[in-house]
Amino acid sequence: MALTRRSFIRTTGAGIVATGLPLAGVSGSAEASSGSNRPFRLAIAGYSFAKIDLDRSLEMMKRVGVSYLGVKDFHLPLDSTQGAIDQTLAKMRSSGVEPYGVGPIYMRSEASVDQAFAYAARVGVSLLVGVPDVPLLPYVEKKVKEYNMRLAIHNHGPDLPLYPGAEDVWKEIKDLDPRIGFCLDIAHSIRLGQDPFEDTLRYRDRIYDFHIWDVDKPEKAGWCVEAGRGIIDFPKFFRILREINYTGTCSLEYGKDMNDPLPGIAESIGYFRGVMANMNG
Repeated sequence: MALTRRSFIRTTGAGIVATGLPLAGVSGSAEASSGSNRPFRLAIAGYSFAKIDLDRSLEMMKRVGVSYLGVKDFHLPLDSTQGAIDQTLAKMRSSGVEPYGVGPIYMRSEASVDQAFAYAARVGVSLLVGVPDVPLLPYVEKKVKEYNMRLAIHNHGPDLPLYPGAEDVWKEIKDLDPRIGFCLDIAHSIRLGQDPFEDTLRYRDRIYDFHIWDVDKPEKAGWCVEAGRGIIDFPKFFRILREINYTGTCSLEYGKDMNDPLPGIAESIGYFRGVMANMNG
């Protein structure tokens, strides 16, 4: 019998987090129960904390037991000195959080490409989630080779004409260095009327990051909801990732309530863990 959405959340204790009570020790236990058969890492995309300062963001991550963060420039500006970066990284690590990548970073000039790659290198990550203008891709490829770094291009569905869907990314990068790939935002794909599961299978070898969030309808007006409340079949999605042995990151990008994201983040992370725990059973 399939688990209900409520039992998914109960599996991980996320309901406790959402009520504001402490959830001591959930990180190890939840990850162990839901992650034994998955090589990918569950993370949070920094955009989820766009209106939350770094200290509170790290506390929220601790509350939901997630250890990997996609760093955004509102928490760590692109022009930060190495000293400022080191201080921020020390603060993150003291909270049990590790940066897995930076971005998304928009690149509209060679100077902005230079800045983005130098920034990622100073942070010490090997993944840069970016949105470079198409004419800059040959220059981006040079930087990928110079830094030995992966660039994951983020699709934005019907909201932007630049890289709306996975095919739009692929046609520009297919002949470039294989370290240039995708940060596939599955909800934006659905809002564009496309099938992110087919895209996952088709481009599996070049997907280095996923942004995952649920959406209430398959159109431009579709909006973020807590995972499990929308239309995305996450059990199918996670089964596909296990079948293709995906080893990158899956980052929750929660945008429903930017002023108070913790309840929705907790519910979504709990739902994901519940789905994965049921798959392992």
